[in-house]
Amino acid sequence: MKFGKFLNIGPATMVAAAFIGPGTVVTANLAGAEFGYALLWALLFAILASVILQEMTARLGIVTQQGLGENIRQTFQQPLARGLAITLVVSAIVVGNAAYQSGNIAGASMGLNTLASAISHTPLRFDAWPLIVAATAGALLWRGEYRIIEGALVSLVLLMSLAFLATLALTKPDLAALFKGLLLPGIPSGAGLTVIALIGTTVVPYNLFLHSSSVGKKWRHPEQLPQARRDIYFSIPLGGLISIAIVSTAASAFFGKQILLNGTADIALSLQPLFGASARYFMGIGLFAAGISSALTAPLAAAYALSGILGMKADMRSAGFRLVWLAILIIGTLVATLGLRPVRLIWFAQVANGLLLPIVTAFLLWEMNSARLGQYRNSRIQNLLGLLVLLVTLLLGGRSLMSALGWL
Repeated sequence: MKFGKFLNIGPATMVAAAFIGPGTVVTANLAGAEFGYALLWALLFAILASVILQEMTARLGIVTQQGLGENIRQTFQQPLARGLAITLVVSAIVVGNAAYQSGNIAGASMGLNTLASAISHTPLRFDAWPLIVAATAGALLWRGEYRIIEGALVSLVLLMSLAFLATLALTKPDLAALFKGLLLPGIPSGAGLTVIALIGTTVVPYNLFLHSSSVGKKWRHPEQLPQARRDIYFSIPLGGLISIAIVSTAASAFFGKQILLNGTADIALSLQPLFGASARYFMGIGLFAAGISSALTAPLAAAYALSGILGMKADMRSAGFRLVWLAILIIGTLVATLGLRPVRLIWFAQVANGLLLPIVTAFLLWEMNSARLGQYRNSRIQNLLGLLVLLVTLLLGGRSLMSALGWL
């Protein structure tokens, strides 16, 4: 395989880059700082679940040459059933992506503020950062030239990710505790919502729509499914490994030390073994890169998903398409400017994604058993694995909601 082809593996690479955003950095750091290695099993489950579900979306997109949204619209022909399906998906996408977008904008703003504070050697608070980030994302989306910028930003995110892997090695984690956390599931007291957040930051519902829409542009024949699967089996585990490294690094640096993470200045401490005093610069650049790239992909994914299920033209320059991504961008910006703690805002976005995941998973499983797929429909094993993912996410989401309502 030529090196150029290796670099252009496929859509799953972008899926992995999308979930290694500010949500992953913040949520994984909080999980490691508050619960040590105990929640690593949730990430392992999320990685396996993501591989299972993204393989289904790839199969659906390549065989039908349509995204998940278009397939749902075709399946539900009866007006009442179609109306209910559209309402559920639209609600899931709008609520999930708006929450996710608020976290993206907050994360990018945190990065800019950290950079400005490091450069000036003075703690700063500039309330206009979210507006600057949103305006930048909006301008790039409106012009339709975001891909070149996104490529550069993804490179910065990957650089940050490599730094976490190197930092993990330098912090010399407790390997026994690490493997115990990976292989022995358990939910410490107060960790329920954090488990959902870890899953929500890895198995992002909008990625199922984005992936199913994008694979058909690269691979047009079912015979190319093995290439799509190789893309998934390489990219998703690599992204998951980075998440595991962030949790483990935070566990080594913060767990048991009564350190409260309120912002990037605190999180940057986990990079100091590798970068010393320059950790704040690197964290600022990384968070801004992760935030702005995700701030571009989240509204676009929502626009593609809703265009498909509502029967609109999926053209970046069409009025309906622009209206969808603009609405997501505006909602996310408004939430990000409410004065909430950025770290907790980003964490909440991952919880929202985790709670909405079962809805999108149920629709995907329904589509994967459609007659339109012919011999490429789900096998019994694939259905069982998909149902297992659905059941686990339902149980975890239900437990967290009951705990939040004081019923547990």
